[in-house]
Amino acid sequence: MIEVRNLVKKYGDHLAVDHLDFKIEAGRIYGFLGPNGAGKSTTMNIMTGYLGATEGEVIINGHDILKEPEEAKRHIGYLPEQPPLYMDMTVREYLEFAAELKGIGKKRRAEEISEVEDLVKIKDVEKRLIKNLSKGYRQRVGLAQAVLGFPEIIILDEPSVGLDPKQIIEIRELIRKLSENHTVILSSHILAEVREVCDYIIIISKGKLMASDTPENLERMLGQHNVVEIEAKTSPSEIRRILKNVPGIETIETQAEGDEVTKGSIREKHGQDIRENVFRAFASAGTPLLTLKVSGTSLEDVFMELTQRDTVPAAFAKKSGQKAGEGADKDAGDL
Repeated sequence: MIEVRNLVKKYGDHLAVDHLDFKIEAGRIYGFLGPNGAGKSTTMNIMTGYLGATEGEVIINGHDILKEPEEAKRHIGYLPEQPPLYMDMTVREYLEFAAELKGIGKKRRAEEISEVEDLVKIKDVEKRLIKNLSKGYRQRVGLAQAVLGFPEIIILDEPSVGLDPKQIIEIRELIRKLSENHTVILSSHILAEVREVCDYIIIISKGKLMASDTPENLERMLGQHNVVEIEAKTSPSEIRRILKNVPGIETIETQAEGDEVTKGSIREKHGQDIRENVFRAFASAGTPLLTLKVSGTSLEDVFMELTQRDTVPAAFAKKSGQKAGEGADKDAGDL
């Protein structure tokens, strides 16, 4: 749905975005991660047509955002970090204004506004002035204007910034709801939020792409080893017998817990994913497997590792489309 090709943004001698390349596919929630100054907001502003690029292209459903801005923007709904609200308007007045700007016909306008109000749960405040709303409700109004016209792609820049825990949970629920019919791209500093709601993660640092993959794959590729924790209704010796011929296992530690239950810690060889084979081995033996989970490198570990270095790790080089060791300009950053 979106192709970012060799994207560069310079402010004089300052390099904000450094030859970014990535693709956004339909039907996913994308997390766009990076530290302050990484180039996230600059990239999002270029993707939505708010800024021009120094070099490169952004293609939205076949339309170049720089050469065909009107056609490209029809496919995008955008919520900036600071929602573009008019505080002296009521919620309904503001959405009618936004609908008119988006070219939604008069016959469909009232119906679409009501549908969006129901979707983001602001129907009960539609007659109130925006300036009298809480931060959470203002964020919902901003989200409503992004959804108006029902574009295929919704881009959200720090959608939960400044919200209290209850409001953050509500915004997450809204994002999940939106993903049923839209592709969603969101930037956030809250890694737990990204881990919980996003299917795919793009990490940039100093203006350059460092990695892109699912949260699970990012954690697995960076970790030297993962540990698969199991709990089975059998003896320690039987666990070792069942797992004897499972490939990809480096070590096994077991501990009897009583009531014929044994806990085991299985250390994987680097780059291996043994979960399915472990499950099948226990199923073939007819032994109840009560727990099967992976403990290892977290998304926080991945983020810290990638954003504190100047080169792309070999584990991510293929995924990010770069050569191992290729790095970002040390002065790159976001304005």
